[in-house]
Amino acid sequence: MNNFNMKRFLFKISFYIVAVVAVLLFLGTYADGNTDDNYRHFIGPEPSNIILGDSRGAQAMVPFVLNEKIKGRTFNNFALNIGDSPYGQVYFEALKKKINPDTKDGIFILTVDPWCLSLDKSLEHSKDDPDKNSTMADMHFFNMTPNYEYLLKHYPRSWFNIYKEREEIGKSATYLHKDGWMEVSVDVHPDSVSARAVKKIEGYTNLLQTQKISQFRLNGFVDMIKYLRDKGSVYIVRIPAFKGMMELEDRYDPNFSQRIENIAKENGVKFFDLSSNPENYTYTDGNHMYKESGKIFTAQIADSILSDRKNLK
Repeated sequence: MNNFNMKRFLFKISFYIVAVVAVLLFLGTYADGNTDDNYRHFIGPEPSNIILGDSRGAQAMVPFVLNEKIKGRTFNNFALNIGDSPYGQVYFEALKKKINPDTKDGIFILTVDPWCLSLDKSLEHSKDDPDKNSTMADMHFFNMTPNYEYLLKHYPRSWFNIYKEREEIGKSATYLHKDGWMEVSVDVHPDSVSARAVKKIEGYTNLLQTQKISQFRLNGFVDMIKYLRDKGSVYIVRIPAFKGMMELEDRYDPNFSQRIENIAKENGVKFFDLSSNPENYTYTDGNHMYKESGKIFTAQIADSILSDRKNLK
C-alpha cells in the first residue's frame, strides 16, 4: 500500500471512529429513569441529604415526600439493592464520592434489614472484598450527567435502546426517578401479590442456609454512621415487609432489632423501628412496599425526624 492509499485508509478509519463516538455521545444524552434500575444513582447533583440501604429502602423511602415535610431540604435516595449496595467498604467509598463534600448539617437515613448486613458464610473470612463485583466497585464518577463511564461499563445492551426506550415514550414498570426513588408499578391485587410473595419467601428461605449476619457488614455500617454523624444527623430505619417475611427474619436473627438499637445507642443516633406492624402497609411481593404505602411510610419517618429535631432544640 503506497503512502496515498495509506493516508486514505487512515482517514476513513478516523472518520468512522469519530462518527461512532458522536453517535454514542448523542444516544447517551437520552439515558434516563427507563435506562436501567441503577443509572440515575450515578448522576448529579451532589446531595447533602441522603437515603441509604438496599431495594427495600429504594422503594419505600420517597424523597419528594421528605422534601415536602422537612422544609428547605432536598433528599436523594442512594439505596440500590442487596447485590449492589449492601453495607460494606465498597458502598462506603461510593458514598464518599456521591455526597456533597461541604455538607455540614445533612440528614441521613440508613435503612436496614438483616439481608443488607449479611454475607455468604463462605466469604466471611475471605481476603478479597466480597463486593468487588458490585456496580459501584469500579466507578469513579457518581455525579456526572450524562454518565458515560456508567454506560460504558454497566449498560450491556445496544445504546440505541436508550433512545428507543426513553421515558418520553412512557415510564417503565420499574422507573428510577432523578431523586433516586425506584417507583415500581405492578398489579397489587391480593392474588398477584401472594403469588410473588411465595417466590420471594422461597428465595430468602434458601438464604437462611447459606448466609449469616456479618461482622464485616456491621463494621461497614458503623463506619458509615460515624462518617455521616460528623456531617449532620443520622437516623436508622427498619422498614417492615409483609408478615411472612418478618417471621422469616425473626427466625434468621431473632435479636436483629435489638442489635441495631445497640449500635444506634453506642453511636449516639436514633433508631426508628416500624417492623412490628407490617399489616399497616401494602407490598408488591412481600418484601417491598407498594409505592402508595411508601409515601405514607416516608411521611411517618419525616414526622419522627421533625419531632426529634424539635426536641434537640
